[in-house]
Amino acid sequence: AGALSVSLLAVTGITNKSLRALMTGLLGQPYPTSRASYDLTRLRRNGLITRVEGRNLYRLTDDGHAFAIFYTKVHNRLLRPLMASAPPTPPPLRGALRTIDQHINARFAEARLPSATA
Repeated sequence: AGALSVSLLAVTGITNKSLRALMTGLLGQPYPTSRASYDLTRLRRNGLITRVEGRNLYRLTDDGHAFAIFYTKVHNRLLRPLMASAPPTPPPLRGALRTIDQHINARFAEARLPSATA
């Protein structure tokens, strides 16, 4: 989602090569061509990107753009800080996280975005 939300991709489109470069930078490790092809196929099947006719170039759909921005914000503002904390999560916080998860899933269902398990 972080790679998809890069505004340059909204203008130039996504290629296997551009996705590999972005993901290598985000993950800090090599991102092979086969993995990029697989991920592009899944994104297309889930309606987050569409292929430009006659080219190996993909464009974000409106749903794809919304998904990328939403997930990136959730990750940066909520998940990253929580995952960085070393102590075990107290029960009230676990309940709050469960509630947040339910609201996120409801928002995805309302927006007709695919879930992570799809």
